[in-house]
Amino acid sequence: MNILYIDHYAGSLRDGMEFRPYYFAREWQKMGHKVRVLGGDYSHVRTHQPEVPHDLCTEIIDGVEYQWIKAGTYEGNGTKRAISIFRFCRKLYSYAGKIAADFKPDVVITSSTYPLDCYAGRRIAKKAGGRYFHESHDLWPLTLIELGGMSKYHPFVMLLAKAEKFAYQKSEKVISLLPNALEHMMGVGLQSPDKFVHIPNGIAIEDWESAIPMPDEHKECFDKLHKEGKKIICYVGGITKFDKIDFILEAADRERDNDKLAFVIVGKGVEKENFMAQAQKMNLTNLTFLPPVPKKAVPSVLVEADILYIALEYNSLYRYGISINKIYDYMMSGKPILFGGEAANLEVRDADCGIIFNSNDIDSLIKAIDDFMSMPEEELRRLGSNGHSWVLENCEYRILAERFIDALK
Repeated sequence: MNILYIDHYAGSLRDGMEFRPYYFAREWQKMGHKVRVLGGDYSHVRTHQPEVPHDLCTEIIDGVEYQWIKAGTYEGNGTKRAISIFRFCRKLYSYAGKIAADFKPDVVITSSTYPLDCYAGRRIAKKAGGRYFHESHDLWPLTLIELGGMSKYHPFVMLLAKAEKFAYQKSEKVISLLPNALEHMMGVGLQSPDKFVHIPNGIAIEDWESAIPMPDEHKECFDKLHKEGKKIICYVGGITKFDKIDFILEAADRERDNDKLAFVIVGKGVEKENFMAQAQKMNLTNLTFLPPVPKKAVPSVLVEADILYIALEYNSLYRYGISINKIYDYMMSGKPILFGGEAANLEVRDADCGIIFNSNDIDSLIKAIDDFMSMPEEELRRLGSNGHSWVLENCEYRILAERFIDALK
């Protein structure tokens, strides 16, 4: 099959998140399919932006063909991002005939976070005589209503609602990253449960087999802490107000007299400077902030930790489930996980690979940390091994890619 995978924010190992189109394209090509990933020239989640001299220019990244549309840069979630979205979708719609004639897709998948690209995606499929599928990352506009506090009568929200309904009605199947989204989708346009397929994010074994060493700054930090005999609780990822980094600071404060414990935060984000200033003001000598590392160095960082931390702000949308990239990397590392939050699906619980705490209660976190500190090494290894085995059996991209192709058939 010729598969056209449309994702405004598509990334790669070179450019950074988001990685899903990259990994699926790579696996599908191994299976003998021809794949093109079509994205925008700028994404807020990338660490590096591609050079895009003109619309529909193409390049090959690690054997995967990418085609780019100039949609414009932006900051935050304001007007400029909306303009970028509209520009991408308008251009995609106007180039539908050219894209269809050039690539001749048998399958067109629209997979941007928002659903507005569905009109162009279906148009390309019709012009090429192909089939149209929609992939849902998040439930827009429900996310904007419940999380962003926008009115359901806001013009942008109403436009998104119309597009969401169109995508569910017109696609042959909807691929959802959220396991419990079926009920919502059936209420806004999906015509049959048989059209719903859940395929989460996952891990790529090749990334672990070809992992590169961490930077010297990171190695020196971990070596020093190991030499001092400390257990290391580590967070790796984006640093925002939604990641409960404030709990790490509070825990470090509560555990400041525990000379067997240290906290390390690796990453960047809009709140990093604020948290660093707060940690300095609190004189948290048991907490270290380190810069982000390339994707291929993440495995080298994770395996140096003793316990891996991830926590979520309470969000009513989690009743439909979650699909968080870092949880699969955490599990792949073979380290026990300290998970804060509640959702319809909790891989840490399913795999029995860590401790779950209440992300609204700092005392719950402290108890979980104390429980980990008192665990025998054999039990810590068992939990880590459980996670490693579970993610390989359920979320390896080769397996997910086969499930995706089955859905497209």
